[in-house]
Amino acid sequence: MVSESEGLMDTAYETDFVAWTEHQADLLRAHRSELEPLGLDIENLVDEVEALASRDRRELRSRLEELLLHLLKWRYQSERQSSSWNDSILQQRYQLADLLATSPSLRRTLDGAVKDVYPRSRRRAAVQTHKPLDTFPADCPWTIAEVLDEDFLP
Repeated sequence: MVSESEGLMDTAYETDFVAWTEHQADLLRAHRSELEPLGLDIENLVDEVEALASRDRRELRSRLEELLLHLLKWRYQSERQSSSWNDSILQQRYQLADLLATSPSLRRTLDGAVKDVYPRSRRRAAVQTHKPLDTFPADCPWTIAEVLDEDFLP
């Protein structure tokens, strides 16, 4: 028989993987003194569980960086727009949508992630287009909703 708390953990695992891993790491820390006598390596278990959430955060940032790069190139190198560029934009959006579906708690990090990765996307766009860096806005010119909207092209 599954207890109510076990059912809630299963639900969290199924509906928000990042939140689940954070919760599991907190539980391991909170019950360290009870678990260590069992021979569990709590310190490394916590590190590994947290690494699972970190992996998803890194993927979010990486995909946002690529998406922003493609959006900048689409906007500022319009003479080279192609269906393959459009497909690259869609692919990043679909992958982000999948990631956010499995870990909705990552949505709260989107604003900060965009602010962090946009300067790299901007610099990469300048390098790839051979245009001066100041061609591209210093701050991301699009809202999160626009960035994620599969129908939006700047």
